Amino acid sequence: MSDPHIPYASRTAVHEQVTDGFGTVRVLPLDPESDAAVIHRWVNEDRAAFWGMNDLTERQVAETYAHLDTLTTHHAHLVVRDGEPVAVLQTYEPEADRVSEAYDVRPGDIGVHLLLAPVGPGGTRSGWTALLVASIAGYVLLGLDRRRVVVDPDVRNEKAVTRFLKLGFTAGPVVVLPEIDLPDVYLPEKKAQLAFLDREVLFPA
Repeated sequence: MSDPHIPYASRTAVHEQVTDGFGTVRVLPLDPESDAAVIHRWVNEDRAAFWGMNDLTERQVAETYAHLDTLTTHHAHLVVRDGEPVAVLQTYEPEADRVSEAYDVRPGDIGVHLLLAPVGPGGTRSGWTALLVASIAGYVLLGLDRRRVVVDPDVRNEKAVTRFLKLGFTAGPVVVLPEIDLPDVYLPEKKAQLAFLDREVLFPA
């Protein structure tokens, strides 16, 4: 039987971190073709409604990330823990995003979107998310040398908002992000809860 870990193990990571008791987390540049199937399964679940891709086919998911791959200001990654995909991480320059219309961007800011993989039947995540986010933060804040993470979950996504606050983010204002309707991308208007995480919170000088 083939080893399902081999496709991920053979790919070059932009970040790798080993945490005792948790495992090895690798951040891989997302491959639109190779990764579309697993992402399509995740985004078509009801819990991923706020990700905005519920109605897309696998081909449309691949095309969406292929377009994202052409941008220099927005980047997508597949996060793998011990050989298993566990999250999609998207990073972006806030000044090149609609969020810049809602707050004053500081030098060193970086925007983040994070979609966690579903928990398997009977599975639990006690402490799991915090350890995973700490590994991802090591890449975003230290690896990319940024001062502050900005997130903008939909205000209706109470689970995500609560999760970010528990992880040390500070709540900012509730804002309305404008609709974007372009040939290659459509984003509906969104009422969002901004939240911020300074590097010093996780990585004191």
